[in-house]
Amino acid sequence: MTSCGGQQTLVADGTTWVCTFDSEFTGTSFDTSQWVPVETATSGYTSGLVACFVNSPNNISVGNGYLSLTARKEAAPFTCHDPYGNFTTQYTSGYITSFGKFAQAYGRFEVKAKVPAATVAGLQSSLWLFPQDMTKYGAWPASGEIDIAETYSEFPGLAVPYVHYNFDPLDVNPLTNRNTVTAYNCIINPNQFNDYVVEWTPSTITMIYNGKTCLVDHWNPSSPETQPEPFNQPFFINLTQALGIGTNNFIPGVTPLPATTEIQYVRVWTSTT
Repeated sequence: MTSCGGQQTLVADGTTWVCTFDSEFTGTSFDTSQWVPVETATSGYTSGLVACFVNSPNNISVGNGYLSLTARKEAAPFTCHDPYGNFTTQYTSGYITSFGKFAQAYGRFEVKAKVPAATVAGLQSSLWLFPQDMTKYGAWPASGEIDIAETYSEFPGLAVPYVHYNFDPLDVNPLTNRNTVTAYNCIINPNQFNDYVVEWTPSTITMIYNGKTCLVDHWNPSSPETQPEPFNQPFFINLTQALGIGTNNFIPGVTPLPATTEIQYVRVWTSTT
């Protein structure tokens, strides 16, 4: 039986959970049976055509008890190869995923992480889940996305959860928090490791930071989907250090680099009930 940090079972919020996935990052490299690096060259995934995601020890490394994902400025501009169109940049970053290695429908997903403590715009860290069948119910966001926590350096000290799907705009019930898909008041301390949890059941998605609930979504999708769609299929795990876009746009020479998100562990549990 899989053990999460030495525990095979966990009782939390009145539920008994059984460990299904554990990555403690205590060695000198990530476990390739659990994780794969995401590269712009093969995925086309970028950070606003500024950061090129690469598989380099300068951007993805393990040591001192944690995984480091680093955004950095390279010595000179280079061509970032991208299947959707190459571009020139001087910035690289790190991103790993459990796609093709591990995915699960429902459960308790926990990430203990320390994000960059920058106080100016330009950095984004993301801990998120994405469907194994990415178009099962249609193109994004119809098939769902669960952002356990995203941090934006323009808002230091805040972590933002978001549940992406095509929700029914007519089904908003303040008594149940139905369709409360995000929250902007979840406080964290960027100078330390914080505990980020999503508890995902067939009817609710609950985000818990450092033991405090900051979002509960009783999702109800718009037609033709019906609950529990689209969140009734396995999702895989993504850990991303990116440069900012939009109002949190990266500012060359101002946004502090290198910038690193450190992950102490990722643990996943399934309910016994």
